[in-house]
Amino acid sequence: MKIEKIFNLSNKVVVLTGAAGLLGSKYADGLCQAGANVVLADIDYSRCKKMATILEKKYGVSTLAVDLDVSSERSIDSMVKKTIKKFSKIDILINNAIFREGKKERIVPLEKFPLSSWNKVIAINLTGTFLCCQKIGKIMSKQKNGVIVNISSIYGLQAADQRIYGNSGINSSIAYAVTKSAILNLTRYLASYWNRTGIRVNTLTLGGVENNQDPHFIKNYAYKTMIGRMARNDEYVGAILFLVSESSSYMTGSNLIVDGGWTAW
Repeated sequence: MKIEKIFNLSNKVVVLTGAAGLLGSKYADGLCQAGANVVLADIDYSRCKKMATILEKKYGVSTLAVDLDVSSERSIDSMVKKTIKKFSKIDILINNAIFREGKKERIVPLEKFPLSSWNKVIAINLTGTFLCCQKIGKIMSKQKNGVIVNISSIYGLQAADQRIYGNSGINSSIAYAVTKSAILNLTRYLASYWNRTGIRVNTLTLGGVENNQDPHFIKNYAYKTMIGRMARNDEYVGAILFLVSESSSYMTGSNLIVDGGWTAW
């Protein structure tokens, strides 16, 4: 097997949710470099449009910018319809869209955490992922092939370490942790359900990315990793390419952890 072939995504159609975000934009660039035609789906439609123009010019691929709210079944149906109209197929789905509460919600004590915030995080991070898998999985079943990658977090594997946030009062919320934990078994269920159909489903579990956080937090976080720092925003692209390409052809129902050694102590 030739290495350049197993990582080649030429003519593959990828639906990437959360495409306009910090990591999504890096995934989009990497996928297009590998030859994929990428559907840039995000609630930030204007940024997706700009990205589409840049990526097509840079890599000579075809893209489609779509305004997507993953908490809306109607919005997902519209995105799928537009994708099929342009490309006639969907080979790969990357469920990257997430909702992280702002500072205001993250300083609320657990005892006062609003139900409205809980419901919003569940709707986007978990229900949105399920709906995208359901709608696009139906298409993949008819095609008899497809790859789905769901994105989880170290806080789906371990409890948030309250100590690294210092006296800021800012914490990763219980709702975020619950959704990221649920993603792990959603992946296993889907991989089992679609066994021997040509559809593979895996999870990519990520560590924290440095992004202008408080220096005290960055220092505390880095101390808990074996590598000794937070991730750069481009360091997960290789893992994404591995999971969506033929290089992971014998992998399904699994969880790939890339976290600088955070969960390995």
